[in-house]
Amino acid sequence: MRKNLYLIIILFSLTSCYTYQVKKQADPATGNQQGAKKNTSSVTPTSAQMKSTTTGSQITNVQQTPVPVNIQEKLAPNKNVRIDVDGKSYKIIVDRWESDSLVAHPVHQPKKILKFHKNQINSDKIAEKRFSQPIADIITVTAYAGIAALIWYLVR
Repeated sequence: MRKNLYLIIILFSLTSCYTYQVKKQADPATGNQQGAKKNTSSVTPTSAQMKSTTTGSQITNVQQTPVPVNIQEKLAPNKNVRIDVDGKSYKIIVDRWESDSLVAHPVHQPKKILKFHKNQINSDKIAEKRFSQPIADIITVTAYAGIAALIWYLVR
């Protein structure tokens, strides 16, 4: 029983609240379509208004084309990220950009230098290191429960 308890304590002490998360792009097309539904449902348009509405929606549809992701903006210097290069995952800290090449080093190896061309990096799988509130909450609740169990065991 004690070995299991020690193992659990060691595992929780090694757990980190930081995880690598892919930043999701906001979809402006969804918001504009919902706004258009609200406008059309509240007032019954005349034929002239319908023509202007359809041309206006065509113009907004042209503007809603997805913006290409700029890898150089996502991978700014001193960012801690996980990237996917040619099917292999790397946890790196970005140093700088030299023309079209990313110069970085692995997270715990500052002397080792890695260089990647921007075409090699999969822009859909760039994950930034962020604080994870749900994991922190789980660790906190578990620690409180452990302290309560210890106090109950000592008092009993």
